[in-house]
Amino acid sequence: MTAPNSVAGSDLVEVTPGVYAWVQEDGSWWVNNAGAVIGEDGVILIDTCATAKRTHAFLSAVERAADGATVRVAVNTHLHGDHTHGNALLPDSAIIVGHQSTRDGILNDTVLTGAPPIWDPMPCWGIDHHRVPTVVPHGDLTLYTGELQVRVCHPSFPAHTTGDLVAWLPQKGVLFAGDLLFNGVTPLVFMGSVDGAIRSLDWIARFPAGHIIPGHGPIITGEELEPVLAAHDRYYRFIRETARQGREANQTPLEAARSCDLGEFAEWSDSERLVLNLHRAYCDATGTTIDYVAAFTDAVAFNNGPLRCIA
Repeated sequence: MTAPNSVAGSDLVEVTPGVYAWVQEDGSWWVNNAGAVIGEDGVILIDTCATAKRTHAFLSAVERAADGATVRVAVNTHLHGDHTHGNALLPDSAIIVGHQSTRDGILNDTVLTGAPPIWDPMPCWGIDHHRVPTVVPHGDLTLYTGELQVRVCHPSFPAHTTGDLVAWLPQKGVLFAGDLLFNGVTPLVFMGSVDGAIRSLDWIARFPAGHIIPGHGPIITGEELEPVLAAHDRYYRFIRETARQGREANQTPLEAARSCDLGEFAEWSDSERLVLNLHRAYCDATGTTIDYVAAFTDAVAFNNGPLRCIA
C-alpha cells in the first residue's frame, strides 16, 4: 500500500550521509529525478517535480529525512517542467537558483495552461502557476549548508538546453547531472545542441564523482559512468549521422526517423524522442530555428499516437 504523500516507484535514497536522490524509477516523460542536500543550515534541493502529487511526495520525504529542517535554496538544473513546476510549492522563503535561459524559458512556458494532447494520459499538474529563479549566476556559484559545499556549474555551451546546470558536491563525490545524463532512457536534446551534447560528455567526465544522479533513470556509480557516457556518445553521433543521411536524401526528420534502424538504442524507453532530436540536428546543420509544434506533431505520428506518460 502506498503511504500518504508518496508515489509508487519513487524513493528518497541516501547516496552518502546528508545527500539524497529522489529517484523515480520509470524515468519516462515528466518523471524525473531530483535531490536534497541536508546540512547544518537547512536543505538545498536540486530540482522539483512535474506535478503537485509528485512534488508533495518528494518534499514530504525530504522533510522526514531532514527532521523538518527548512528548504532554503532550490537549484533548477534546466527549464523543463518536470524539474521546475514544483517550484511553486516550495516555501515562500526559499531562494531558487537557475540559469538566465531557465528563468526566461519558465516565464514563457505555456505547458501548465495550454499543453496540446501530446501525452496519454495528460499529466494532472495540480499546479496553476510558475515560480522562476531569482538568483541567476553568471559563471559558477558555490552554495553552503553548514560546511557542506554545493557547486553549481554550467558547461558554457548548449547541450540538453542552453541553460544546463549541474550540482557538484566535492566533499561527497556526488554529481547531480540533471538532463545532461539519462540512464536507460532515450536522451533528449531538441532544445539544446547535438554537438554540444557530445561535448558535455567530456565535461561531465572531469568531475571525480563516485555517484552521479542523472535527470532520469537509476543512479550511476563512478565505475558505471564511462559506459554510460560512451552510450550517450554513440547515440548522439547516430542522430547526427541519421540527420546527415536524411538531408542528403531530401527526407524530412520524420521520414529519416522512419527509415533508420535504432539498433542498440531501441531498448531505451521513449524511443520517439529520435524524431525530436532529428529536428534539432536538422536545425543545427542549417542554422534554422526549430519548430516545436512540428517536432512534437512528428513525434506523435512516429509513435502512432500520443506519447506514453504516467506522471
